[in-house]
Amino acid sequence: MKELYEKMINESMAALKADIEVISENRYDDFKITDAKPYADAVAEMTCLDNQAESVINLHKKSVASHYKVLSSIADTIIPEDDPFIEHFQTPPVLEILCEEDGDFADSLDVFIKSIADNEALVAKESIRRYGGFYGPTCVVDFALMPGSTSNVVNQILKTVNIPTPHKQAILSAKSWGMNTSYGIGDAFTNALEAGATAAEATAKEIEALQMIYREPIEAQGTLMDDAGHSSFDVRKFMLDYKKEMRDVVKAAMDDGVHYGNIVTVPAYCVGDIGHHIGQASYNMCKDDVILAVIQATAKVMESTLRDNVDNFLHPSQVLNLATGATACATEYILELDGFNAPMVVDLLNKRFHNYVQQYPTRGAAAELHNCDFMDMIYRGFNAISGARKARSSENLELIPIINGFAVDLGAIKHNEVLMNPQRYTYPACGITVRFSSLMRLADYPCLLTSEPVTATMMTNVIALNKDVPGSPVRGCKNCASSTLVDAKHEYCQWRESV
Repeated sequence: MKELYEKMINESMAALKADIEVISENRYDDFKITDAKPYADAVAEMTCLDNQAESVINLHKKSVASHYKVLSSIADTIIPEDDPFIEHFQTPPVLEILCEEDGDFADSLDVFIKSIADNEALVAKESIRRYGGFYGPTCVVDFALMPGSTSNVVNQILKTVNIPTPHKQAILSAKSWGMNTSYGIGDAFTNALEAGATAAEATAKEIEALQMIYREPIEAQGTLMDDAGHSSFDVRKFMLDYKKEMRDVVKAAMDDGVHYGNIVTVPAYCVGDIGHHIGQASYNMCKDDVILAVIQATAKVMESTLRDNVDNFLHPSQVLNLATGATACATEYILELDGFNAPMVVDLLNKRFHNYVQQYPTRGAAAELHNCDFMDMIYRGFNAISGARKARSSENLELIPIINGFAVDLGAIKHNEVLMNPQRYTYPACGITVRFSSLMRLADYPCLLTSEPVTATMMTNVIALNKDVPGSPVRGCKNCASSTLVDAKHEYCQWRESV
């Protein structure tokens, strides 16, 4: 198994390093889609071990290759306002391919679509709760179920539907890691209500929107992008060309018995580095030396921690768990260098959320998405670092947080010239909030801290070992920071009841 662990580490770190190196080199330039070729090249080097399903690895590799090929053929660049959606153009074509190739699945999806209208009261209740901020900050796209998310609502509807369980799981995955369209629960309801509609009329609009993203996924995403003013490229042409590129590899995965939940998941989550993580918004953000240093240092913490523990792993999931846990510890450690910690930040962002709802009632459905990711990450790191501080007590020992029994190496932060000299980036005598302010920028965009390219690459490797088991959403409590430290909303989560 050591060969597998090393492969997971090498492939995921190659993807992350490609992102960071491109951003570091080009951060003062204008973004061009061809800038992302090093990431595409890194993914192309992924291999398949004997105990892995090659059909799953190929879904990942072909998706990235197709995405880069099609996107670079129809556009030269992407404006920042359009780059978040780049990960939302993959599952609609894949979902359509599944329906076209498997009539039984198409029938199940049709039953689900009809059941959305049958659950009018549920849709109304959840839309009203989201509109009013009942759940507090929530992830509209939920990789692990949490209260108020779209997949949390989809799961409740699926429980009322009489279709095969694997089909239910695929439909749920398609609006989780699959990111089927850019639509988030309650958006149509909110805008209709604020425009003067009654609650009943707004609910009808919401049902129509939810049904559309499953009934005609490509056109639904196209319509959403029209409404958002997307201008960087022809999104419908992208999806149709991508669909042509992907049909054979999707059919091969179907023939190989890959769970449909994995077929809609694997191709979507791996493409975001091309045009999003490697994109103009990333370049602009990383013009700040401290922000770039945070990204670089946390990546080094992850890599050194993983390589130090390669002989200690007993299961592939431990590799992924430690990868995300290491950067959680690293980010919290940087936060604590300025005298802050996760409970303070979670409290701050939750208070801000409720003010934000009142100021911007038609806020975007995903507005607080990454704030949730950031809070969950630092809260996890806080627990590990707090435990390490307690363990060493008053002894002058190195601070070594532990994630599931594995030691985290924070040395890359302690020896980082930028992070350990914040006074060089503000009024020198008062440089006590520099690192915190940089982390607050990253609270809106923590993708390379959590880290998405690493998670996507490792998840594909794990799914390839268990092709017939749906890999998304994570069927477990993710210990949401907001739910734990501020709001008592655990009982509104669906993780135990996940289909």
